[in-house]
Amino acid sequence: MGGIIYYNIYDSYFYKKPKEQPEQENKEEQQRQQESILSEQIDKFIEKDRQKDIIHQTSVNKLTQEITNLREKQSELLLTNKNWEKSYNQLNAEQLLKIGSLEKQILEVSEQKKKVTSQKKSSEVRLGHIAETLAPFLEQFEFDPETCTFMGRPIDYISFGDDEITFIEVKSGKSQLSAKQRHIRDLVKNKLVAWKEVRIK
Repeated sequence: MGGIIYYNIYDSYFYKKPKEQPEQENKEEQQRQQESILSEQIDKFIEKDRQKDIIHQTSVNKLTQEITNLREKQSELLLTNKNWEKSYNQLNAEQLLKIGSLEKQILEVSEQKKKVTSQKKSSEVRLGHIAETLAPFLEQFEFDPETCTFMGRPIDYISFGDDEITFIEVKSGKSQLSAKQRHIRDLVKNKLVAWKEVRIK
């Protein structure tokens, strides 16, 4: 009788304990699973954060490189600008010297031209005077020199012929009659010529 009771007590003990052990293990297993999940989530968060840091650092490095490249280009442009400015100033100075030299040459040529023109006019005047003086002795002169009287101004000669009196103006080259000479010519052609005798007491 006592053996049976002991067995039942032992049997009931052994049957109850296994029931409590799986629950404890389940809790521990669940806790481990939760810790594992939490650890995985933390690892994922850390990995994402690390990836963000890598992307951020890559962007910073890229921007830093671009800034460096831009600064290098800026330095090159400044150097190029200085070289261009130096070349421009040099060329500008050279051009100003050339312009000054050419202007001086123009003045010299203009002065020479004025001198030549003045000499030419003087020569023409001298030749004109010579032609006026020698005209009566040239073949082109149709009047008898003995009947001609030299006046010089405003008309060179007056020829006192037997049949008529002629006003003669001698011109050389392309010289033209003056306004006064043209007026005298028109008066003569229109026969507006008069005779006046002046007696002085």
